[in-house]
Amino acid sequence: MTLILNVLAAIGRGVLGACRSVGAIALFALDGVSHLLRPPFYPRLFGRAFLEIGFFSLPVVSLTAIFTGMVLALQSYSGFSRFGAESAVANVVVLSITRELGPVLAGLMVAGRIGAAFAAEIGTMRVTDQIDALTTLSTNPMKYLVAPRLLAGTLAMPLLVVVADILGVMGGWLVGTTKLGFGSTTYLASTLNFMQAEDVISGLVKAAVFGFVITLMGCYHGYNSRGGAQGVGGATTAAVVSSSILILALDYVLTEMFFG
Repeated sequence: MTLILNVLAAIGRGVLGACRSVGAIALFALDGVSHLLRPPFYPRLFGRAFLEIGFFSLPVVSLTAIFTGMVLALQSYSGFSRFGAESAVANVVVLSITRELGPVLAGLMVAGRIGAAFAAEIGTMRVTDQIDALTTLSTNPMKYLVAPRLLAGTLAMPLLVVVADILGVMGGWLVGTTKLGFGSTTYLASTLNFMQAEDVISGLVKAAVFGFVITLMGCYHGYNSRGGAQGVGGATTAAVVSSSILILALDYVLTEMFFG
């Protein structure tokens, strides 16, 4: 009986801890978003964050997208050939890339790169008392450190996903025309005829949500890090893991909203 009570108590503590964490993150997000609507604004900080998230993430997102499209075309052809449906390869590639793989894989790549970078940067500022120094200088840390990054992440991710969609479809086209025997004109016509605006828009909405979540998790865990270098390392790991899990969970929620 004691063992059962201990297990239930542990579960209860875990649930309460999770609820407190969710509440703290929600309040942090609301505070950060509220500063986007109130002056002063910091366009230089926004521009730097936008450049870091958007431009400097292009190589890893581009490589991920193009190889994903190539692999997807190969796997689709291999599976569809069993049913004599090889002509559907172009349709599956464009649908999978624009709806799911483009925003999700781009989000995971950016989470590993930007979420960790933001958590490490802000966490280092926290443990070295630089955030307290900002407060002493009458500069709101949320407005200075968090709000520009949230806005930059929300706006930069859809642009990255547009590039990922184009390159992913191009990867499928390259494999389809050079290895699988499709005609270039036929493949592109099938892609354009099957693709709908709803598919692209749903992917871009997902990208904006993922960008907000990635920057939010990076800023939150960095802002609340404690314990010197070890605490910064833990905050960095927590930012990447929580961002990745939330991306996958929110992907299902948003897919259900759009296509459920």
